[in-house]
Amino acid sequence: MKTNKKIGIWMDHSTANVMELKEGIIETQNIVSNFNFDAKKEVLQSSERTMHDKERHQQTEFYKKLIVTIKKYDEIILFGPTDARIELFNVIKSDPRLENKIIGIQKTDFMSVNQQQAFVKKHFCQGIGC
Repeated sequence: MKTNKKIGIWMDHSTANVMELKEGIIETQNIVSNFNFDAKKEVLQSSERTMHDKERHQQTEFYKKLIVTIKKYDEIILFGPTDARIELFNVIKSDPRLENKIIGIQKTDFMSVNQQQAFVKKHFCQGIGC
């Protein structure tokens, strides 16, 4: 019987903590958006429209990085305090290559890495004790 590969992704619009659950142990990888405060400040000096275009482009690149990671897993829980999780969910749903993924989505508060890892374990290990 094939074991489903599982990850939890805590995210906001600038960073994502990707947590793989494997045999009850969580490995965490951090993926960061290239659109940071310094880039925003620099672009704002030229024009607001340019800033929004650059921000949208950088956000798309951020989600593409996450999609590359997500492709390797069967079950995904997206969680975090902002709408970034919903935006990523919509990107996943629009990609036919990802249609067989089991995806959960949940709004949470800001969390420490330890809280994020505990959340992922609780989500995937309920009733099966991993």
